[in-house]
Amino acid sequence: MGRFFLTTPIYYVNDAPHVGHAYTTVNADALARWHRLAGDEVFFMTGTDEHGAKVAESAAEHGTEPKSWADRTAARFEAAWRGLDISYDDFIRTSEPRHYRAVQTFLQRVYDNGYIEKGLYQGLYCVRCEDYYTEEELVDGNCPNHGTPVSFMEEENYFFKLDQFTDRLLAWYETEPEAVRPASKRNEALGFIRGGLRPISITRTSLRWGVPVPWDDGHVFYVWYDALINYLTAIGYGTDDERCAAWWPNVHHLIGKEILRFHCVWWPAMCMAAGIDPPANIFVHGWLLFGGEKLSKTMLQRLRRSAEEVKLTDVAPDVLTDDFGVDPIRYHLLRVPLGNDSDFSYDSIVARYNADLANNLGNLAARVATVVGSKCGGTGPAPDPASPLAAVAAETVAEATAAWEGFAPHEALAATWRLIGAANALLESTEPWKMSPGPELDGVLGSALEVLRIVAVLVSPAMPASARELWRRIGLPGAPEDLGVPDDAAWGGYPGGLPVEKGDPLFPRRRG
Repeated sequence: MGRFFLTTPIYYVNDAPHVGHAYTTVNADALARWHRLAGDEVFFMTGTDEHGAKVAESAAEHGTEPKSWADRTAARFEAAWRGLDISYDDFIRTSEPRHYRAVQTFLQRVYDNGYIEKGLYQGLYCVRCEDYYTEEELVDGNCPNHGTPVSFMEEENYFFKLDQFTDRLLAWYETEPEAVRPASKRNEALGFIRGGLRPISITRTSLRWGVPVPWDDGHVFYVWYDALINYLTAIGYGTDDERCAAWWPNVHHLIGKEILRFHCVWWPAMCMAAGIDPPANIFVHGWLLFGGEKLSKTMLQRLRRSAEEVKLTDVAPDVLTDDFGVDPIRYHLLRVPLGNDSDFSYDSIVARYNADLANNLGNLAARVATVVGSKCGGTGPAPDPASPLAAVAAETVAEATAAWEGFAPHEALAATWRLIGAANALLESTEPWKMSPGPELDGVLGSALEVLRIVAVLVSPAMPASARELWRRIGLPGAPEDLGVPDDAAWGGYPGGLPVEKGDPLFPRRRG
């Protein structure tokens, strides 16, 4: 047992929640649920980033104030996460008073430590990124992330002396080789550092929608410097030092690769400058590469787009969950490997749904319940202690545990589905529907029920509602998430003598 502090990025309120946001958030949620299952004390947070030029401009375009616009748009993310069954412990908004206090306390300490100075900034700025770029970083003269034109800006700013942290950052990466994962992303961050760091602008005078600078009320903090501190705000930085000290050494940031530089270069240096340790772990994942041409006609109608026009950022999570259900979409997102870029399409969701959920897990549950009903009067027998499935289950639990601990939900679920496959293979080889009632039949069916029990525990972080329903159908009290791993996933936990219900298909087959 230990503490596990997990964060998603906080999402910018000028964006609508989309599948890319859901990919990060569902993975974070499943990791948090796993660590609760493992007995850790978990604090899982997400939220919204609400300051900056884009929000102020959008508010003006809609005839309202920035705070009112942020209130309206932040609610979309809260609704999206409710719809995906996200179990966060805190939803932080950067417009909250507690965040203002934390930002001002943190950056005042950086200022007092001598790492902030005033200067004149001249440079190329992307409003959508809220970031500056050099000529060399542009692609065909446009922002490298958005492909949109940048604008030349000149104003008096305060600068963070990032260049003074080159050696300390390199030393930190040397002594903490697992702090940034995977290794390819660690190497990318090291490339930024070795390529030469320079002071970076952290305030604006041309904007009022932001956290005021405590030592100079003519400035507000630039959005990234405000946003990064949210992770400390949520654990009481500057107001509850004991709580902050307890949680901060156990922090794990889950982020997309587009914000690697901010989190893996700027943020550790900022922490050093404020006199606290850099984050313990930053896990960087790739992008979902979306094939709009794979969308169903129904989904395209809802989006009111032609297939050629659709991008991943057009697709809200509820477009998918309305079509497939919440848990199947959670499952599909979790089977996409964290780390490198991965393809994402409508056809791939249908194929995985039918293969993994309908044909394997759903079919196993239905077949076992059917035979228990016809051969055992609807009462499930106890498992065979010597079943060949016992060794497979023990191996599966060990592999799944290691994978969840290693930020690899896709590997954990792949291991779990090997156990499901082994149980289906046993049924195919023994054909219990042809066997006469007796100890041999009971051993086969009881062992299959025990596999379903273990699977319900192992998949509960990924598909919590489906795991609870499977648990109920095999007659068990409570819920799988109330247990603990690995002990409660050990072979022999199904007691037998419980009513087993077939019910409607857990996952009805889908047509493409």
